Amino acid sequence: MIRWLVALFAMCLAGPLAAHELRPSVVEMREVEKGEFTLDWKVTLAVGSAGLLTERLQPVIPDNCAIRGEAVQRIQSAALMGRASLICEGDPAGGAFGLSELLGRSDAIARYIPMDAPTQSYRLTADEPAAIIQSEPSALSVLYDYFIIGAEHIIFGWDHLLFVIALVLLVRGPWPVVKAATAFTVAHSITLVATILGYSGLPSRPVEALIALSIVFLAVEVALVLRDPERMTLTRRYPWAVAFAFGLVHGFGFAGALADIGLPQSQLAAALFAFNIGVEAGQLLVVALTILLLKALTKAPQQREVQTLTAATYAIGTTGSFWLIERLIG
Repeated sequence: MIRWLVALFAMCLAGPLAAHELRPSVVEMREVEKGEFTLDWKVTLAVGSAGLLTERLQPVIPDNCAIRGEAVQRIQSAALMGRASLICEGDPAGGAFGLSELLGRSDAIARYIPMDAPTQSYRLTADEPAAIIQSEPSALSVLYDYFIIGAEHIIFGWDHLLFVIALVLLVRGPWPVVKAATAFTVAHSITLVATILGYSGLPSRPVEALIALSIVFLAVEVALVLRDPERMTLTRRYPWAVAFAFGLVHGFGFAGALADIGLPQSQLAAALFAFNIGVEAGQLLVVALTILLLKALTKAPQQREVQTLTAATYAIGTTGSFWLIERLIG
């Protein structure tokens, strides 16, 4: 009964959860002629926030710039899209650039792209929805911003999060977990970098389906081991190999998220490095917390431990199954 209740609860939750829950909004100011810019913004919409954002959200531009004509906004693919043309008198450096506000936990990336200088990228938050354009871009700022984006992507990206948790539930031992997590990191770093640099790539739809399948696969194996603790499943025999194989697929998913966010081409290596380190830091945090919870659970009666792990496994598997069906048929 507990299993079915948890499964039903997870099915209800699965609807609003999406692959890569963290897809920051983007606002970009690109110079097309001396003193003339195009301003584009894409703001990811939460459920029920479309009307609110359309009325309240506006781009923030430097004081020496003005919008020429009228800005155009529309709702498309669960995002608020906007475009305007700007005329700036003098250098926009020192001026504020971003969005008037960000709702909830969402982040945004602001990109300033002058014609004769390197691109500048800034991470915007609900507390600081606008940034100050610098005379010269800061490499340290790029490292910090993309590190945070990488860490948040693994922590708030539900599909990656569930995969890592299921992997720890199955492998358990500290050393096997370290090897499996390292293999996962190496694999997704390979496909992420290769895709960003244009050496490989896969369509997003099959990638998203395969990521969901990886969650279901591990959940099934965890359920089998809970029934028979001596059972040696494929992942228990070769944890690093399975983690590496699925890590390659998850890397394509990370690349898709980065494509949405964008990368500063003048500091591409620094941004990629920081994003990867951020993902690894977030992953290690999830692994450590899961191991701590498992250790705490061992102090409970064995029957309660098995019931709790079974409920968690069914919740993970049901959510992954929902995503898999959704991505295959819709």
